Amino acid sequence: MKEKLEQIKAEALKQIQNSNALDKLNEIRVSYLGKKGELTAVLKGMKDVAAEDRPKIGQLVNDTRQEIEAVLEETKAKMERAVLEAKMKSEAIDVTLPAEKNFIGHRHPDTIVQEEVERIFIGMGYEVVEGPEVETDYYNFEALNIPADHPAKDEQDTFFINGDFLLRTQTSGTQVHEMEKGKLPIRMIAPGRVFRSDEVDATHSPSFHQIEGLVIDRHITFADLKGTLAEFARELFGENTKVKFRPHHFNFTEPSAEMDVSCFKCGGKGCRFCKGSGWIEILGCGMVHPNVLTMSGINPLEYSGFAFGMGLERVTLLKYEIDDMRLLYENDIRFLKQF
Repeated sequence: MKEKLEQIKAEALKQIQNSNALDKLNEIRVSYLGKKGELTAVLKGMKDVAAEDRPKIGQLVNDTRQEIEAVLEETKAKMERAVLEAKMKSEAIDVTLPAEKNFIGHRHPDTIVQEEVERIFIGMGYEVVEGPEVETDYYNFEALNIPADHPAKDEQDTFFINGDFLLRTQTSGTQVHEMEKGKLPIRMIAPGRVFRSDEVDATHSPSFHQIEGLVIDRHITFADLKGTLAEFARELFGENTKVKFRPHHFNFTEPSAEMDVSCFKCGGKGCRFCKGSGWIEILGCGMVHPNVLTMSGINPLEYSGFAFGMGLERVTLLKYEIDDMRLLYENDIRFLKQF
């Protein structure tokens, strides 16, 4: 029995010495010390040993077990330490190395300009209101004094979903929604995406953005309109910017006008940027038509107001001197990272 125990111990220690992985050590432990291990089998054979020899043999088995367990624990500790050292070495950070550059995105030029416009009007007491991009024919046309036979309602110009719903061609419908709430006075701007059936070129796109504004209150006059937009132009393009109003026609305003700003590139002297005129067209505006007020439940004899609208992309192109609108939509990082 003693010789067998010596043989078991020698074989176990040899296997432990030759093992190279933690899971291999566990297999050795189970093979020799587990419930079906070789030392356990020796203990089960104690019934065949003479009674007077059993204490001595039992002690030998325990000593063998303890020796094997001690070597197993020592070898396990060495392996775990080696694994930890290798991991620390592979994951070490050399703080003297230059850091990798972190490329962080930034706002799109359209977003930059929109936020600047919003900041200007919020500073003048306006609120920013959003509306639905899918609008009804009534809010997009009828409520804005655009009759059923108006050319703007031609399907060649407008994306109709069906006879009653369409992709909005302007954000003016948001103004009607606000007027119908009956909470007066109103000072608001409505930025958002609009859709028109235009061919894509340097200055047109079937999807673009508008920012429209509306003021409704008692005793609002065209002088208020001119003063507001002149201040807006100075804030956006520079304090020396001048404005000029030209008569125009919009169904939902009367009188109506187009507003030009003095060329901020040449100061009004005339250059390639303003095509030699010294002026740049920037937006359309006018006093809210009495019919529009009436259809929205507002008494035009008691209240008046003005409205204006501008293409966000046009302002962006002017402000950053970009000559092709398509550059804003191509997502070329080489272009966008300039702003």
